[in-house]
Amino acid sequence: MSNNEWIDITQPLTNEIAVWPGDTPFQFELGYTKEQTGSVNIGQVKTGVHTGTHVDAAFHFDNDGKTMEEVDVDVYIGKTKIIDVVGFPLIDQYVLEKYQLSDVKRVIFKTNPKRNPHVFPDEFAVFDPSAAAYLKKIGVVLIGTDAPSVDPVDSKALKAHHAFHQNGISILENVLLNEVEPGDYELIALPLKIVGADASPVRAVIRPLK
Repeated sequence: MSNNEWIDITQPLTNEIAVWPGDTPFQFELGYTKEQTGSVNIGQVKTGVHTGTHVDAAFHFDNDGKTMEEVDVDVYIGKTKIIDVVGFPLIDQYVLEKYQLSDVKRVIFKTNPKRNPHVFPDEFAVFDPSAAAYLKKIGVVLIGTDAPSVDPVDSKALKAHHAFHQNGISILENVLLNEVEPGDYELIALPLKIVGADASPVRAVIRPLK
């Protein structure tokens, strides 16, 4: 693979994509066909903003937090380290200390080598709040995960979400890393500028760095 080749780590948005239990199912359809309009096809989408690969704004879990149009887009572009944490159901400071994370501003965690976008997982790796303080100390501003959340599916307190926010770390969720090896990459994962939104789908791509 060429070092100049971008790798798409976005979950494909299809009508079969798994969504958070109880959330709005994703639906794309042609509202108007070329035959109807005489010139163009026009599609329409119905979805929750946490469907597939997405980033969270602080407003997702904090009524006083920033909404999607207010986030710093620089956070979602730049050098990123992908690390393999498969086998660790809870990612805490002690797990992180096993990896070389010096001079890293963005870290993406590969927790499952066989993630299926069409099936919502019964279990997935989550983060202990201690991870956030440790990552802030070494200068991290963004974490990503191939899981649908950094907190357990039944969590109401969302301790990891709050801890990352309190430590100035943004969250990227539901990336697709099945065919991606650990290493250093350039990341682009820009959210849509949805005014007032608590999250946004992204098109996340990475490119290997020498």
